Amino acid sequence: MKFHHIGVACENIIDSKTFISSTFQVKKFGDIIFDKNQGVHLCMVSTICNTLIELISGETVSSFVKKRQYVYHTCWEVDDIMISVKNFECQGAIIISKPTPAILFNYRKVAFLMTNIGIIELLESNRIS
Repeated sequence: MKFHHIGVACENIIDSKTFISSTFQVKKFGDIIFDKNQGVHLCMVSTICNTLIELISGETVSSFVKKRQYVYHTCWEVDDIMISVKNFECQGAIIISKPTPAILFNYRKVAFLMTNIGIIELLESNRIS
């Protein structure tokens, strides 16, 4: 497992981009896209220190925003998403969403799990088999 990014819930991605650009040294803002599988708008931000921040807005994260709980998830890249999901389940994690293609990551599969340390997103590796 390798750390990939942190997911941040926000009410408005444009406003969040404005804050991030005035606070962090941004290398690049990705396009704002809508992922119909997740029902959210997304934007990936890359900082000059190679940290990725995923901005997320929409119904899925609205309860987090209302509670001002903006850190939504951490994402970890894994070689085999199915094996990793099973391993997390054996540790007591609850599947929030089964592996599904994610538009933001060129349709690589992602899965979300509720763990003892919060929500974890697993992202399948883009390695060529």
